[in-house]
Amino acid sequence: MLQKKNAVLVDGVILNGPIMDSKAGEKFVEEACKIIMEEVIQKADDVTEKVCEWQAPETLKQILDLEMRDTGECHQKLLQLCRDVIQYSVKTSRNVISNGVILYSIGRQDNVYKALFTFQGTEGVNICLLLAYTSHPRFFNQLYAGIDYYSLAARFITEALNPSVYTYEVSPVFLLVEEAVIKKMIEFIGWEEGDGIFNPGGSVSNMYAMNLARYKFCPEIKEKGLSGLPRLVLFTSEECHYSMKKAASFLGIGTENVYFIRTDERGKMIPEELEKQVQRARKEGSAPFLVCATAGTTVLGAFDPLDKIADICEKHGLWLHVDASWGGSALISRKHCRLLHGIHRADSVAWNPHKMLLAGIQCCALLVKDNSGLLKKCYSAEAAYLFQQDKFYDVSYDTGDKSIQCSRRPDAFKFWLMWKALGTTGLEERVNRALALARYLVEEIKKREGFQLLLEPEYANICFWYIPPSLRQMEDGPEFWQKLHQVAPIIKERMMKKGSMMLGYQPHRGKVNFFRQVVISPQVSREDMDFLLDEIELLAKDL
Repeated sequence: MLQKKNAVLVDGVILNGPIMDSKAGEKFVEEACKIIMEEVIQKADDVTEKVCEWQAPETLKQILDLEMRDTGECHQKLLQLCRDVIQYSVKTSRNVISNGVILYSIGRQDNVYKALFTFQGTEGVNICLLLAYTSHPRFFNQLYAGIDYYSLAARFITEALNPSVYTYEVSPVFLLVEEAVIKKMIEFIGWEEGDGIFNPGGSVSNMYAMNLARYKFCPEIKEKGLSGLPRLVLFTSEECHYSMKKAASFLGIGTENVYFIRTDERGKMIPEELEKQVQRARKEGSAPFLVCATAGTTVLGAFDPLDKIADICEKHGLWLHVDASWGGSALISRKHCRLLHGIHRADSVAWNPHKMLLAGIQCCALLVKDNSGLLKKCYSAEAAYLFQQDKFYDVSYDTGDKSIQCSRRPDAFKFWLMWKALGTTGLEERVNRALALARYLVEEIKKREGFQLLLEPEYANICFWYIPPSLRQMEDGPEFWQKLHQVAPIIKERMMKKGSMMLGYQPHRGKVNFFRQVVISPQVSREDMDFLLDEIELLAKDL
């Protein structure tokens, strides 16, 4: 329940208490589990059931009502969608616990969310799964947290159905869902058209983009390989995700050919430095082909100046990829989408809804402005046993050849069902609340003795030191910073062993260990922000 007493309002958002209706969410998951039991598990061995309930793509689109609206759908409509998804999916599963029952309970006990499922098979074998540790309201350790009931139910459905998303004949529902979600995400980027695919992680999306940019630059590489090519170089900021180096290594570009561009004191790429490095590469006889900007860096939460970077890319004919794995969800917010101003000028974007939007790991999309089939041209292998061209339906729906994978999970579905449930307005509320909570915490840090911000955040990353009592009178010098460097690891060890919360720390760009607090989960309240600061003080009182 929303606590009215001593309510705190920040940027128009009430921060007291969690905003999720846990009881309604629990009830929805319970009802969805009953449907899974009735329509999937108990029918899995019934040979009188159809293997598939065939519908042509355009007909199935109408049955499923794929559109994601501004407002969410009621639970009865959502549960019917769950039934429809199961009905029109291909039945690939064989039940290993036939005639079993599923017992479901979920609740909040001692501030920890728990989901316990017990499958009782005919041979009396019980399998218990204890889930959702990262949904604890005081898990602040990573760029994901919290639990969304609709996404959770969607994951149970896909686990039961066991689909693989490559052709319409074996995955009709989930291919159409992925198409609808990609189209909607493209609209938020600001493109009139485009393409895309869901991948197993933002790191893979970045690798896809790097390879796609290289293919665009020299299409012959797909068949002839690296031999005979000039020295290809790419540019990204000092604050980029480490996946850029991994991708360059994996693709044979080489980590020495990744030019890391200096950033300002806030962690943003400096466009003038990018221009200098592009010119330097050309003078060296290298062939620049790609710039990777970042919208929401991992540690500082910095957003590169996309418009100015796009100007340089246009000037030199370079592919612009934006790694918005973390910051992309700000596009949903009318208040905060300005952080990604200019993203519509990108050629490709990585965006992970499993982070700020809580779609559940993993849920990661690569979106591409090109709509001429570039993704398929780059990655297709035209496997005749999957992608026959003489099928009885429109084979343009067989989109699996755009992927480097064969088997691929239906990750878009959990995002789609969550979006249907909450509506765009509900997703926007999550972003706005997270950033309002971040602002509240920043102001509290400023008030408390011993806490010191690294910088004013612009997103949900709050980076700060805690200076224990014994160090507060020391002069600012090497000995002070050496001692402060040891504080965060000790506090982290104590909080982990106590189990009271999880908060990450790291050194960064010459700065000694500091805490990075990340606000995501809608279960988090103002009270949790206060607890975080109080707990740090308690754990470090003897330091």
